[in-house]
Amino acid sequence: MSRSRPLPRSSARRSPRSRSALPVAALAALALITACSGPPKNDGAAAAAPYKLSAGTPAAAGPLDSFTWAVYAEPPTLDYISAFDYPQNTILSNVCESLTRWTPQLTTAPGLAEKATNPDPKTWVYDLRAGVHFHDGGVMSADDVVFSLGRQMNPDNGAAWNSEFVNVESVTKTGPLQVTVKLKQPDAMFPQYMATAAGVVASRAGVEKAGKDYGTSGSLDCTGPFKLGTWNKGQSIELQRFDGYWGTKAKSAKAVFTFLTDPSARTNALLNGEADGGYLIPTESYDRLGRSGVGTLYFGEGLSTVNVNMTNMKGALGDVRVRRALSLALDRRGFVKAGLGGAGTATSSLTTKAVWAAAPEKVRDSAFAGLPSPDQNVEAAKRLIEEAGATGKTVVMATSSIGQDVSLLATAVQDAGTRIGLKVQLKTIAPNAFTSLFTDPAAREGIDMFPETYYDSVTDPMDLLSNFQTGAYQNYAGYSDPAYDALVDKAKSTYDTAERMTTAAELQKKAADQLLWIPVAEWPTAVFLNKRITGAPTTISYLYYPWAADVGAAAR
Repeated sequence: MSRSRPLPRSSARRSPRSRSALPVAALAALALITACSGPPKNDGAAAAAPYKLSAGTPAAAGPLDSFTWAVYAEPPTLDYISAFDYPQNTILSNVCESLTRWTPQLTTAPGLAEKATNPDPKTWVYDLRAGVHFHDGGVMSADDVVFSLGRQMNPDNGAAWNSEFVNVESVTKTGPLQVTVKLKQPDAMFPQYMATAAGVVASRAGVEKAGKDYGTSGSLDCTGPFKLGTWNKGQSIELQRFDGYWGTKAKSAKAVFTFLTDPSARTNALLNGEADGGYLIPTESYDRLGRSGVGTLYFGEGLSTVNVNMTNMKGALGDVRVRRALSLALDRRGFVKAGLGGAGTATSSLTTKAVWAAAPEKVRDSAFAGLPSPDQNVEAAKRLIEEAGATGKTVVMATSSIGQDVSLLATAVQDAGTRIGLKVQLKTIAPNAFTSLFTDPAAREGIDMFPETYYDSVTDPMDLLSNFQTGAYQNYAGYSDPAYDALVDKAKSTYDTAERMTTAAELQKKAADQLLWIPVAEWPTAVFLNKRITGAPTTISYLYYPWAADVGAAAR
């Protein structure tokens, strides 16, 4: 659910999804360290891309007193139940930890739970680590887990991750360090989301003490390698190393996140040393930073696709031929070059190849076989517009000065419309209001489509494909197809990886046929590190992995 500032991204507030897992018979004593495999090391489009994907950055050579990190916006809150966008999760991932952990390789490993077992299709048992301390001194127990997950499930809280718990019947303490989750029906996605902010564990005592101020001031009282320090509203957030951390201690004593909303200011801060590093680099600055000599620009697996999100199908876009025409007329390769600084790959697939890593090769191939070409075909698009009787009709596309990746995609869609006889009117949204398009129906009034870069929060195609189920959070256009819904339910209730991925491949084809979103490009994660620091992961894992703890001195 988020470059100058990147297109809005959404990682949560979606319908529940299914997670890849082993057959039930093999899950009786599943150790989390083997829960899933990561993305292919070198696959398809990525192999042919004009940029190089790096598995990581060099390991730190020594400790640091502190480092400064540039982020494009100030989080409205650091309450884990509201952590649905980049600014919140980039910071929170270092302070609060989940039951399981997404690794830099985009695999799943043990987190605050040493082990997860699945004794039957509707039961997950989490055995917790002993002796884990919260930042304010308390010791984690099963009571804290029950309380923390309960906050996500309580509809009165309006949690961003609430939809991931719709299949949860109960969360109960079944031992001092054991929690059992009972599901209403088998749900292969639920255990995957326990590695995201959905699975965060905070101190019950700490949350209740903070009350309504939790997440906006004082302590977050979590278990991560850093604890919340000074929050200078409008300027920065300081994290301090937590010396009572149960795992490997952070290499830096302090991490300072500075809010730089202007893309040029953010780039200049990276160049002049005001900031040591940053994710979500302005795309227009890729070349400048890459050639600067003051640091290194890395690209890693992002599990991200740039799309045009359909928000209204009551007008011209209600005819699938019009949606197909816009897709055919879109100059994807031109957008990748201009809007993404050349660091991307034109695609007609809603999902990245990497999220199919756990699928058998035959199934993975079938998910992409028969998809339309991403190449531009204006003449074919014109014919579709004529057949649909849509010549001269108007549709509204949101745009923003957030950055050229947003504004140039909107312009590219407008140009595509002009070429085929469709009027695409651009409506400018202020940068600080753009995220509202995801959360506020009123913000989408009068808008038919808007740019969205969608990142998967787990390494599974169902994370995205579930968005088109009837009633799903990001199904803004109200698409409803009983056959599609049935396939989503089937996939989510299937623990067998090959079987579930086969169903997901069917869903991919249905979504592509209906063009519920128009896919434009795969987009890697970008991270810049100056010569002073190293160790940050290059993948999108930083949203849920305590990445800042790995950052240290580049040289002793």
